[in-house]
Amino acid sequence: MENFETDYILNHLGEDRSNWMHSASPPIFLSSIFIYPDLKSMKEAISKESSMPFYSRGTNPGLSLLEKKLAALEGGESCLLFASGSAAIAAAVCSQVKAGDHVVCVKKPYSWTSKLLHTWLARFGVESDFVEGDETAIRAALKPNTKVLFLETPNSFTFEIQDIEALCRLVKPLAIKVIVDNSFATPLYQNPIKLGADIVVHTATKYLAGHSDALGGALICSLEDREKIFSGEYMTLGGVMSPMNAWLILRGLRTLPLRLEKSAANGLAVARFLEAHPLVERVWFPWLESHPGHQIAKRQMRGCGGLLSFTIKTESPEKVEAFVNSLKIFMLACSYGSYESLCYPAIAAQDSSNYSNSPYPFNLIRIYCGLEESATMITDLESALKLIL
Repeated sequence: MENFETDYILNHLGEDRSNWMHSASPPIFLSSIFIYPDLKSMKEAISKESSMPFYSRGTNPGLSLLEKKLAALEGGESCLLFASGSAAIAAAVCSQVKAGDHVVCVKKPYSWTSKLLHTWLARFGVESDFVEGDETAIRAALKPNTKVLFLETPNSFTFEIQDIEALCRLVKPLAIKVIVDNSFATPLYQNPIKLGADIVVHTATKYLAGHSDALGGALICSLEDREKIFSGEYMTLGGVMSPMNAWLILRGLRTLPLRLEKSAANGLAVARFLEAHPLVERVWFPWLESHPGHQIAKRQMRGCGGLLSFTIKTESPEKVEAFVNSLKIFMLACSYGSYESLCYPAIAAQDSSNYSNSPYPFNLIRIYCGLEESATMITDLESALKLIL
């Protein structure tokens, strides 16, 4: 996306300042209900609740502004906002399946995507298969009742890359909906709809909000799919974003290009440092030439952000613990995409009595490179790595 278009969307699209008493920042519309001057106006709002303010569980002016911006950034027709990324993912998938249908999903997706497909939808007779993200494996997994292909590229822990355009070409003749989790790359670095995807989902909590103070999810899709989801999963289950969180995410969008550029530069510098370090076994970062999906990533992405994983050379869980506990700049926490640098070791979510039950080795560590200087991060990692000698 050209810089002019991006800047216009982030700072000007939908900004009706003449109706905001000329304030630079949009107001927060905290009202739960909206008043109409006569019955005719009220009836119109009820009949168009997906696009006109009537009750904030459905539409709110602040949410509508954020939806307009995210749809434009992704190159989609429309957007719906949710209380979390997992709510957006659940609504997107559930809207496309019924009992007896089948979903194909890439291996090792976001944990709540996995639980939705493997556990929750299975209760209602929806079958799911988790496969490698290459064209051969996905072709082999397709069935006559397959309705959804769910991609997450890059994946959020070991960053496998799927060729969105090729996979959309494969399944579109079969009337299979392609849903892509684009949280890692953001709309600034990757646009799956332009590559053929039907629905794009985001955990807006991460890069889009960018300040570790707001939860949210978004899905971008056609107007037809939006109406279907709005009148179904959205209004029925009620997992909608609050006006305050919409305002915080709008604020975060103002600085998204600057934050993303800094985080991406830090991520690449730290990844190269780790790849060259003798105490590091392997680094997972799509912008490294050593990454298996590097060529596809460079073709369909414009940047890579600051999230990466690596394994340290140790057979001792205690040394992994000592390593992460000694970090000063990288704080132990989940998520990513804000200003602070974070560390999420795989061991934190593993059963210490049987590490083999996990899809990830116990010595795998995911870090997010925030907005500090890369030299500061490297010093922090180098000091911690000395503890595993």
